Amino acid sequence: MNTGTVYLLIVVATAFWGANFVLAGPVMVDLPPLWAAALRFVIGTAAMLALARWRGEPLLAPLRRNVGAYLLLGLVGIGGFNLLFFYALQSTSAINAALIMATNPLLTTFIAALMLGEQATPRQLAALPLALFGVVVVISGGSLARLEGLQVAHGDLLMLGADLMWAFYNVLVRRYMPAGSAVVNTTLVMGAGALLLLVVAVVDGGHFTFPGTHAGSALLMMALGGTVLAYLFWNTGIAHLGAGRTALFLNLVPVFAMLAGIVAGTHPSHVQLIGGMLVIGGVSVAMVPSRRLAAA
Repeated sequence: MNTGTVYLLIVVATAFWGANFVLAGPVMVDLPPLWAAALRFVIGTAAMLALARWRGEPLLAPLRRNVGAYLLLGLVGIGGFNLLFFYALQSTSAINAALIMATNPLLTTFIAALMLGEQATPRQLAALPLALFGVVVVISGGSLARLEGLQVAHGDLLMLGADLMWAFYNVLVRRYMPAGSAVVNTTLVMGAGALLLLVVAVVDGGHFTFPGTHAGSALLMMALGGTVLAYLFWNTGIAHLGAGRTALFLNLVPVFAMLAGIVAGTHPSHVQLIGGMLVIGGVSVAMVPSRRLAAA
């Protein structure tokens, strides 16, 4: 797979995750958050199982050989991250959570350097603050008053835990994801995470009700696009580009969330558009290969 195709897959993954911010609204009207998260990944796992069966992919043999790796990745990247994210939003604002999550590329770069020996290039280091600044502009609307009003709360600490979970997931995928079919790997990791979320939802997820047509359609789109395809494409990106370089593209998620809002009828301000351009510029700086790399 050439580098251009890998970039495209990663960008599509971030687009799906950005759209999830809009799709989650109608889902939460009919379902408690824990049940919404659990059903999203249960549906996603079912879709991945159907895809694996259609492709004739073996699942039992890889599961027996690598059950520990799949459980670890599912626990950290799906179960752990989503649980911490949900509980964080019970006691912190969306602005705080978004600002904390925007540090993920930096955290991933540092953890990848420590655990994998991935050396960040000067271009990556230059791209990080530019993209991060763009994210701050997007989520704050260019208002310093909104940033000055931020306070550290219990939810902020939980969100930092979620942020660390995703950074470690990016690195653990690079180190422990078994070689072989991306479909098999994504199916088994997603299944492990879905099992954990389902258990937690049954124990502490509140009263379950079947979602209506609107909420069910949004949940289905989240499961197929923002779960199946997004995780499949993201894991492919990490396998080809490394954890630190792939994580830079997370800065595109707020931009795609803004674009999804436009489709839903919410138009961005000029400041948000400028912030989005900064984010795209920062990611572009990191993804354009150097002359030496291109010559090689």
